[in-house]
Amino acid sequence: MYIRKILILTVGIGLVFLSLFAFYVYRVMFVSNTSFEAEYVNIYIKTGTTYDQLLNQLDSYLINVDDFNLLAKRKTYKVRAGKYRIDRNMNNREILNSLRANNITVDVIFNNIRDIDDFARKISNQIETDSISLLNSFNSGFFKEKGFDKKNILSMFIPNSYNFFWNTSAEQFNDRMFEEYNKFWKKNNRTEKANNIGLSKNEVMILASIVYEESKQNIELNKIAGVYMNRLNSNWKLQADPTVKFAAYELDEYKNTIIRRVLNKHLEINSPYNTYIYYGLPPGIISMPSIRSIDAVLNYEKHDYYFFAADPTKPGYHSFAKSLKEHKRNAKKFHKYLNSKGIKK
Repeated sequence: MYIRKILILTVGIGLVFLSLFAFYVYRVMFVSNTSFEAEYVNIYIKTGTTYDQLLNQLDSYLINVDDFNLLAKRKTYKVRAGKYRIDRNMNNREILNSLRANNITVDVIFNNIRDIDDFARKISNQIETDSISLLNSFNSGFFKEKGFDKKNILSMFIPNSYNFFWNTSAEQFNDRMFEEYNKFWKKNNRTEKANNIGLSKNEVMILASIVYEESKQNIELNKIAGVYMNRLNSNWKLQADPTVKFAAYELDEYKNTIIRRVLNKHLEINSPYNTYIYYGLPPGIISMPSIRSIDAVLNYEKHDYYFFAADPTKPGYHSFAKSLKEHKRNAKKFHKYLNSKGIKK
């Protein structure tokens, strides 16, 4: 009888401990462990993050980080860099599965890029790699091997929206963008069209950057491109105001300024970008051209216009002219408009 009581007591205690253990396992694996009220949170795990650093990062979003730690060690979880989503009311098992296998991609979008520094800054705000790493990568031999010099590096990057993993490195970013560059030129017979108009891809990009800076009205771009192609084919100077502004902005005296009116002193700046002094295209792009402006050059409008000036009666648009006499009349109207607005420089 005594032995029987001991056995019953032992079994009872065992069942209690087993129940407690089962409850603990259930809590660790299947009970919600999120502490935030939002529908979900994104966790950004940087390259090189240690397991302890990740636990500290997760502590703000979990009810009990020790329970998560227990299961993570039991499942031999290894930290992986990337962007991950944790939904509200996820349990530890679901959180681990997300952190292990659901690296979320991000849409990297860029346009209206002024220069390399501006580009590096905007890209680094969207993926893990920092602007310094991007700038350093632009100085590597990668671009020279692909046919880009320092003045035309931005020509490789076609402004659009691209899907990347958040933890993409600078080198991976450049590799992918070169692939996209090649796809872009193969599409719609763009390479063939460049050959047909007698321009290399880089030359198309340079001219497109000028066209892009001349007007943001898509309806005008092909006509403006036609003006510049007429000048190139007739061995005229391009005399493009945006190139003069670009040349000015490279000088210290014009840093952090906005040139709203091109003056004679600007036209005298001795720079290979000053197309009022030098014939042909400048040595590099003056901004990152839009796809629309690139296609405007490749499909430029064939006409007899050699001049254009801003139209004061239609802000943002231009008046086109076939003769210098007609152009001077159009330019005079615009200068009169600038004077009326007090725009002197």
